[in-house]
Order: sequence, then C-alpha cells, then structure tokens
Amino acid sequence: MAKQYYGGQAVIEGVMMRGRKSMAVAVRNPQGRIVLHEEPLTAKIYTSAWGQWPFVRGLGMLWDALGLGIRALFWSGEVAAGEEDGKPVEFTGPVAWTTIAVSLSFAVALFFMLPTFAARLLATFVNDDPFIDAVFEGVIRLILFVAYLWVIGQFNDIKRVFGYHGAEHKTINAYEAGAPLTVAEVQKFSVQHTRCGTSFLLYVLVISILLFAPLTFSDVEPGWLAMVLRFVSRLALVPVVAGIAYEIIRFSAAHERNRLMRMLIAPGLWLQKMTTREPEDGMVECAIAALQPVLAADGKLPARVEPASPVETTASLESPAIAD
Repeated sequence: MAKQYYGGQAVIEGVMMRGRKSMAVAVRNPQGRIVLHEEPLTAKIYTSAWGQWPFVRGLGMLWDALGLGIRALFWSGEVAAGEEDGKPVEFTGPVAWTTIAVSLSFAVALFFMLPTFAARLLATFVNDDPFIDAVFEGVIRLILFVAYLWVIGQFNDIKRVFGYHGAEHKTINAYEAGAPLTVAEVQKFSVQHTRCGTSFLLYVLVISILLFAPLTFSDVEPGWLAMVLRFVSRLALVPVVAGIAYEIIRFSAAHERNRLMRMLIAPGLWLQKMTTREPEDGMVECAIAALQPVLAADGKLPARVEPASPVETTASLESPAIAD
C-alpha cells in the first residue's frame, strides 16, 4: 500500500484535513468554540485500488478541491457566521451544482479562455511558431494566476484564510517530523510545505506549456474552429497535466534533501509566501483539532492533546459520491 500523505486546506475560520479513510473540518464559531465535523471518505477515488495508481491519484487532489473543498468552505462559512443549528450543512442538489458551475466557469474563462485568445493574438506578431504560441499562453496564464493571488490577498478575510493555510502547513510539518501536536510545538515549524496545492498549481501551469505546444492546430484554417479545438484540447488535458504534476509533487517531497530537487521545489515554496501567513495560536489549535480525528481513523493518532478551546462535534455526513 502506498504511503499515506496527509493534507487539507484552509476554510473560513478553520481548517479541513483529509486522510485515507476520513476527512474532518474544524471551525471556530463566534462564541470561540471549535466546531468539528467528521465524515468518512466513501467515493471510489478514495476507496478503490485504481484511485491509488500513479498518474490517477492526482485526480483525487482535483476532487478534493471541487467536492470536499467547496462543501467544507460552505459549512465553515455558516459556522463562522454563527448560523449553524447543530446540523451539518447538506451541500448537495441544485445549489451545490450551480455554485460549482459558476466557480468553474469563472476559472475556465480567466485561466483558459483568456490566455488562449491572448496568446494566439500575440503569436501572430512574432513568427506564429507553435512553441512560442504555447509559451505565450503559459506565461500569460502564470501572470494571471500570480496577479489573482495578489489581489485576493489584499482582503482582510482572505488574509485570515491564508493564516489558517499557514496553520495547516505547520501542523502537517509537525506531524511528519514526529513532534507533539501541541500549539507551542507546532508553531515552531514552517508555514511552507512541499506538497502544497499552490505548488501543485504552479507545476500544472508549467507542465501545460510543454503539453499544449503540439496542440496549437496551426494547420487548421485560422478562425473559430481552430480556437475551439485549442480550447477543448486544453480542457481535455487537464486531468493528464494534474496527474503528472501530482507525481512530481510526491517525488519531490520524498527527495527534498536532494540539491536538484530543492531547486525544483523552490519556485513553489516562494509562491506559497503569497498564500500563507504566520497563524495565531487559535488557528493552529483548529488545525490540530482537524488532524487528530483523521489520524485516529487511520490508526495513527499519537498521544491526544486536549485543546484549550471547547470542541463541539457535529453528526457525520455521507461523503459525496462521484461517477464510478
């Protein structure tokens, strides 16, 4: 069985952690209590043998963002606003799919359509070389991504989310180093982590330059058909790019002491400075509270540490299903 890597994401006033068998979200409510939600991971991407295959398991990272991540964000928003009534949020049905559709449409328009059209236009002013075209597209996409991170990082609410992101990284770093999961010990660790989703997205952007280069459809009559083919090919290759990027993330994490690997990892760690901040003790407390039940479900829980803040546990939800 492949080694289990733990991770998660920051949510509103809290942290979501995921393991092999379960996920947990710990969010601080307006009364200062930590509200903890746990649920088993029953989707086939987690439970089947093929879900752990190389170049396939990277799809789990995408599913985390689209499935667990969005549900955890909505649930955390209600808890942080003091709107929870003791029942977990059922983020399913039309509201769920409409929200996901709108979010995906925005991302596709900003990070796929705009760079594709802009690169095609710029390439015509150079030599119309397919590789130059792909480089333009990748650079534009990367600039948009960094600019997007910078813009949202100016909002105070997002700054707090980035603080919880730092708390998530510190907690995972502490666990992987074998340190006690206490606030004082966890705070000693870095807010950066090799397997961060920010680094993952950076690898996706760079790898896409190489994979998209042969698919410029320069032999097709210029016009809407060529642009549509380019756009569709980009979307179709997203799972392939994600699978390759995830394998690079795993390999670099296992060999991060190697000098060459450190050079490969460095840009992602640098970019994480935009998406992480030094967390408050209360943020770290939430991250620890989210990780402990996940470790317990996998039978890897070290000595349990009672948090300083009271913790409320919600009833479990069934994990969202995906197509087999």
